[in-house]
Amino acid sequence: MNKATPSDTSEPEVDWAIFSPALIIVLISVISLIFSPDSAVQAIDEARKAVMTHFLWMYLTAGVSALIFCLWLAFGRYGHVKLGAPGEPPEFSDLHWVAMMFTAAIGASVIAWGFAEPIYYLQTPPLGIAVGSSESFEWAHMYPLMHWGLMGWAIYALPAVPIAYMLYVKRDPILRISSACDGALPVRGRAQLKVIIDIFIVLGIVGGVTTALGLGVPLMSAMIATLFGIPDSLPIKLAVLALWTLLFGASVYRGLKSGIKLLADTNVVLGILAISFVLLAGPTLFILDITVNSLGLMVDNFFRMVTWTDPIDNGSFPDTWTGFYWAWWIAYTGMVGLFFGRISRGRTIRQLVLGVIGWGCLGTWLFLAVMGGYSLYLESHNIMDVQGILSTQGMSFLNALVIANLPYGKLTLSIFTLLSLIFYATTIDSSAYVLASVCAKNLRNDQEPKRWNRMAWAFLLAAIGAGVLNAGALDTVLSITVLSSVPLIPVMGLLSLSLVRWLNQDFGELVRQRELALAVDKLKSNKG
Repeated sequence: MNKATPSDTSEPEVDWAIFSPALIIVLISVISLIFSPDSAVQAIDEARKAVMTHFLWMYLTAGVSALIFCLWLAFGRYGHVKLGAPGEPPEFSDLHWVAMMFTAAIGASVIAWGFAEPIYYLQTPPLGIAVGSSESFEWAHMYPLMHWGLMGWAIYALPAVPIAYMLYVKRDPILRISSACDGALPVRGRAQLKVIIDIFIVLGIVGGVTTALGLGVPLMSAMIATLFGIPDSLPIKLAVLALWTLLFGASVYRGLKSGIKLLADTNVVLGILAISFVLLAGPTLFILDITVNSLGLMVDNFFRMVTWTDPIDNGSFPDTWTGFYWAWWIAYTGMVGLFFGRISRGRTIRQLVLGVIGWGCLGTWLFLAVMGGYSLYLESHNIMDVQGILSTQGMSFLNALVIANLPYGKLTLSIFTLLSLIFYATTIDSSAYVLASVCAKNLRNDQEPKRWNRMAWAFLLAAIGAGVLNAGALDTVLSITVLSSVPLIPVMGLLSLSLVRWLNQDFGELVRQRELALAVDKLKSNKG
């Protein structure tokens, strides 16, 4: 039954109980990073070390639990539950749906890490593998596929289902992530708990976007500097950030269907063209061989990798890489969950879960397998000193120089620069859209937040991006994500519990009746 509330006819307003605290925390962070960067960087990095030292086990457990829960949703008794009215078709076509999911959730991060991440693993191999060995090259290509694969997309799919269920089955008119926790929250004090949850969601999204900007702006700056043969500098980085602000600000201003969908569709086409070019113009057979090898290596060692804490030697690899990646995925769960849930009307739970995990893995694996394979080929065949570039110039210039090494280097680098520009704009404007939604009240699922609210978050994200640029430390960028993800782990648990209770209340009796009927039929057959 649809919920009828006074908000059905009212205009969406800003919820100052959420907007104000989140704004204050973001502004304090920005001011600290700009005016006292050294102290801020030290405090953030020490906090991250403390979190990973004491709670790495919790992040790895959360990742495994998310995957198991999603498999149960997809293949369990509630997999056919429709997220919408009976017979209602999906709101977006499969192509638009996949395009918006991939570009909003991942964006140019696959480019920022794709060429460089395997080289990091060559320098510090996991599981005691010898540096420079043939085995280290194989594991260096495989590990990014694991970090950007099943576990991460399951973390994204988990919150999307209860949010879509809240919107299109429970017919809750208010577009709030905390509302999807209603089934698990006590009646007494529920309103206060929901405000706290939404504040955590906002801060998690800001932390995740901060990492995206902290990686994306230097990447774009290095590409532009390489393309035009000019020194990289802070003015170039700020110009990139200003251009992004205008681009995703305009997209957010136009809204979900006319702005974000257009950027997402454009990006999918450019992405397919770019990755196809690298595969065909690069060492095709080498990339195909090492990709097939990596898939087998990942299947053989999957559960060992996703539960490896290195408890005896206490090496830094699990918390520096796997722990960070799980934290990054978790930090984005609020944004991705609301965005995926919002665009998944008319699909079943099974379609949503398998679509997110299946298409998500396919997209990231294609990018990372091809780009990582190309970097490793250059290093293993002594064509380019990729490790030396990473050590002396950093990952942004490694990406730019490796791309420029492809045939038609300037043209290829221009296409990747454009792809990165639009990819990041799509990710960030999706984030601004969701942030504005979380900070709005009386916002029905068929409405959009006020434009000034959307624009405010677009510029606030740009401001914290400027603060991160001023700090200038990659470790600090990664640390912000880890810290913002901590309170979201229990939120994921609340979302899961709420969904299970709702499913049992709404469909449990139907399932039990069907099982009873089958048992009775079988009993009659045996008697006959």
